[in-house]
Amino acid sequence: MSEPPISGVETVERTVSPGPDGERPSTPSEEKETDLPSAQRVVPLRHPWRWIATVVVAVVVAQIVHGLVTNPFYQWDRFHYWFLRPVILDGLLITLKVAAWSAVFGLLGGVLLALARLSRSPVLRAVSWVYVWLFRSVPLIVVLLFLYNFSALYRTFSLGVPFGPGFVSFSESTVATDVVVAVVGLSLNEAAYAAEVVRAGLLSVDQGQHEAASALGLPKSYQFTRIVFPQALRAIVPSYVNQLIGLIKSTSLVFYVSLLDLFGQVQSMGSTYPGDVVPLLLVATVWYVILTSVVSLIQFYVERYYSRGALRTVPPTPLQRLRAGFRTLRARRRIGAAL
Repeated sequence: MSEPPISGVETVERTVSPGPDGERPSTPSEEKETDLPSAQRVVPLRHPWRWIATVVVAVVVAQIVHGLVTNPFYQWDRFHYWFLRPVILDGLLITLKVAAWSAVFGLLGGVLLALARLSRSPVLRAVSWVYVWLFRSVPLIVVLLFLYNFSALYRTFSLGVPFGPGFVSFSESTVATDVVVAVVGLSLNEAAYAAEVVRAGLLSVDQGQHEAASALGLPKSYQFTRIVFPQALRAIVPSYVNQLIGLIKSTSLVFYVSLLDLFGQVQSMGSTYPGDVVPLLLVATVWYVILTSVVSLIQFYVERYYSRGALRTVPPTPLQRLRAGFRTLRARRRIGAAL
């Protein structure tokens, strides 16, 4: 049973007899089609709503940029004055120092807590669970203020026999400087979140990998360092870099324990020069954006490195994407010129 012709399309059946030499002569419609470029027969799919959304977003972004440039309240001349002042750079250096030490100690503590949570010892599992539960429940500013006033509870520390005599004693005020209090407080808080990130990454490794490593008779330490942990890093890195970005921004809280980091210097200069509050806040904003952007860039290349074993092709770098975009644009321009 033959199908009915499609509405709006006229179908013409024509019998063409072969020529004297056996070749079939071309029909008038085929001769007409062969004269046209092949690109004329391709009609791209239209996306009107995509263009409308693009225009709306472009207009909103243009309005925001116009407001930032033309509004005199931002005082961009004062922004340029404060951006590289030594007092700001000193605060930035303290921010980097506190964030770096807190990231290292927080990650080490998180790995130990994750291993304790996954161990077969009920005591270690319970202690790790209580630690994570406690420090995820208490706000960071409360932890910092508690450590800042720790000398009211313990004036001296001593090393010796537990519940027995001490061999070495030292005053709390000589050890707990402002930088130490900030690093300890941020590290304690960071370790609780890092522990859950590391534990989730370790659990994401397929159970077959553990069984295959055990079947080969590999030592436990070798299984963890060469088989389990490298695969777990693919899940750990993105989540932990988000933690690092949050840690960099959390360093602004150390101002409340009398440590003049980047935000603390901005606050101090804003109190001294009340007319420059907005430019100083813009300075802090730009520096925090730069720091978090650098961390995000490192995250991209670390993820790209560890994705080699999971993806057939690694994701292109921003430079490779830019080159591909230029090649596509040149190809479209050549097609347009040919038409």
